[in-house]
Amino acid sequence: MTARHVLSLADLDAATIRRIVDMAVAIGAGKPYGKPLADKVVGVYFKKTSTRTRTAFTIGAMKLGASVISYGPNDLQINTGETLEDTARVLENYLDALVIRTNESVEEMRALANAGNLPIVNAMSDSEHPTQALCDLAALEEHFGRLEGLHVLYIGEGNNTTTALARAFGKLPNMTLTIVTPEGYGIPDEVVAEAQGYAASTGSTIEQHHRMDDLPHGVDAVYSTRWMTMGVQKKDADWLERFRPYTIDPAVMARVSKSDTIFMHDLPAMRGYEVVDEVLDGPQSIAFRQAFHKMSSAMGVLSYCILGHS
Repeated sequence: MTARHVLSLADLDAATIRRIVDMAVAIGAGKPYGKPLADKVVGVYFKKTSTRTRTAFTIGAMKLGASVISYGPNDLQINTGETLEDTARVLENYLDALVIRTNESVEEMRALANAGNLPIVNAMSDSEHPTQALCDLAALEEHFGRLEGLHVLYIGEGNNTTTALARAFGKLPNMTLTIVTPEGYGIPDEVVAEAQGYAASTGSTIEQHHRMDDLPHGVDAVYSTRWMTMGVQKKDADWLERFRPYTIDPAVMARVSKSDTIFMHDLPAMRGYEVVDEVLDGPQSIAFRQAFHKMSSAMGVLSYCILGHS
């Protein structure tokens, strides 16, 4: 059987995305899920720090009945010169899936995926964070009872999460994603074009611009992420001055909100930077419930990769 991976949302069709999201929502509603991964072993290989994603995949795997082995950045012989391909061929003898986080290119994960028959999960690379977008879709569906017709306004840095959101929204029907970033800090034009290409057949809309004086009104959700993605410093010395107008405060929320608009954040938050306390801790925020769905969506991902369904 060919291994199933979650490396990029570009690789998943809409039906697979929906199956993963639907399982996450069902878990959030308390639906029993049993121990379908009993006797399975999940490897968790994180080269960088993580609170939510590492914990979510570890606990999610255990809740599904799997055993977990965790590798730190210096634990595998990749560090001593073993090739990625040889590492993958060895690990597939022991593991049923490998979850990876790195600040580096997703191509490292693709090399592992292509070398053998071990399912690989991208738990964040420099260019895309697909499991975060699956989490976000689950949080949206749980809150609104649907995905179709929703309009999400993303404000802040265009990063790996934004890329994943654009691809996800493009592949699902009749959704709208408006991305507003500082000039020079959007997601790549080719990613926007790719997402718009998906959207051409789904009836969705993906737009990106840089003007805080041109925000849409009556959106369903306002979304932000940490300005210093993965803790990496910006290339411009004056970056903070350029980002300050994109802080989400009560005034911004009032400009774009309708009666049931929510606020989302993938966490960790830089309070007082991309969002102020009054919004993150306010009645519109679902950020901490959103964090719960890191685990429920991880369970959906693992079920898909190991069992072929969710």
